[in-house]
Amino acid sequence: MLQRMIRAAKLDVDLYETVEHDRGYTGEAFTIVLVTAILWGVGQSFLPDASFLGSVVGGVIGAILGWVIWAVITNIIGKQLGGTSDTGEMLRVLGYSSSPMALGIIPGVGHFVGGVWALVAAVVAVRQGQDFSTGKAIVTIIIGWIVYVVARGILGFVF
Repeated sequence: MLQRMIRAAKLDVDLYETVEHDRGYTGEAFTIVLVTAILWGVGQSFLPDASFLGSVVGGVIGAILGWVIWAVITNIIGKQLGGTSDTGEMLRVLGYSSSPMALGIIPGVGHFVGGVWALVAAVVAVRQGQDFSTGKAIVTIIIGWIVYVVARGILGFVF
């Protein structure tokens, strides 16, 4: 798994193609999201006014829910732009694209670098998962991010 995470972080197109088409990688994609969320939460807990339990537990719950919601959103938007994926494929490729988030174990700079790197990896993941151009992948990510942020804001307001 670690070698595949490294390949995902290196933006290895062949890896994204492999996990896109093989349902057997769904569990490992979930594990990657879980592990990177734990590492991110541990790093977050070292920041001022953060608690270890809140950072890790809240981070894990948020990462898992966010992963599923993000996969659904990018699948819907991607399909509208001519993509060919299904939600399972998006779950797998986006799960692997979260690999750089492991850098979140380093408070501050690791969060920033890991987050930006994971966003770039998500463009590659969506491009490969939807089988379309980088431009359409970027548009999918931008529109999807706006929808995701608005949805989280509404849910945060309601709950």
